Amino acid sequence: MQSIPVDVSRLGVMRCAVKPEPKMTGFESKEVKKDRDGNTVYTVGVLVRQDGRRVSVIEIAVPSEPKGVAEGVEVRVTGLEAFAWAMGDRHGLSFRANAITPVTAASGKGGDA
Repeated sequence: MQSIPVDVSRLGVMRCAVKPEPKMTGFESKEVKKDRDGNTVYTVGVLVRQDGRRVSVIEIAVPSEPKGVAEGVEVRVTGLEAFAWAMGDRHGLSFRANAITPVTAASGKGGDA
């Protein structure tokens, strides 16, 4: 599976829509997914709205639990990559990032949103 880097500067404001949750490896097994280094992989639902366009929610997998990320909080996504996948007649895009962090007034963005 080839990764495709995503330019997050073109995605506009991003907000947490679904708080971080541990990613499961299978529906029945309920086993928590781990990365190569043994870190628990978390999934975060992120609301994306480009200027003048509809809102989309994408699920982004990240290694380790994002601290300070809660529903409604504006977030910064670092190292976002997309992966095209196909299983039989099903297909789609998956997203992975190095980190998701809350945007604070001290970082020079947000605060009024």
